[in-house]
Amino acid sequence: MILIIDTSNNEEIKLALEKDGSIFKSKRIRAYRSQAEKLLPAIEALVKVSKIKFSGIKKIKVAHRGGSFTALRIGILTANALAYALKIPVETIEKDQKKIKSFKNFNIVIPDYNRDLDIKYNS
Repeated sequence: MILIIDTSNNEEIKLALEKDGSIFKSKRIRAYRSQAEKLLPAIEALVKVSKIKFSGIKKIKVAHRGGSFTALRIGILTANALAYALKIPVETIEKDQKKIKSFKNFNIVIPDYNRDLDIKYNS
């Protein structure tokens, strides 16, 4: 079973469970600027309604590019943390190998914001 997470749009969360190359269950949640509050409970609900355990998830795929900086980071950070905790691989939905960083016993997905970030620091 593969968990798919897409928070690339700041107005919604898209989740799916993939089994044998087909979508087994999916869920779309309205979450205008509220992905942080809704993502983990939505994942838990999807797993529960699908009658599987988290240990049944063998991989996570996550959207790694999109329009909203914060929404995208929420999905990627959640996917990376879940994959690390479950000791399973995480990858991008589009299989962009350049956006996967491997370490000794785990890997993470790195976001692609499709534009330069304009972050200013106060000193």
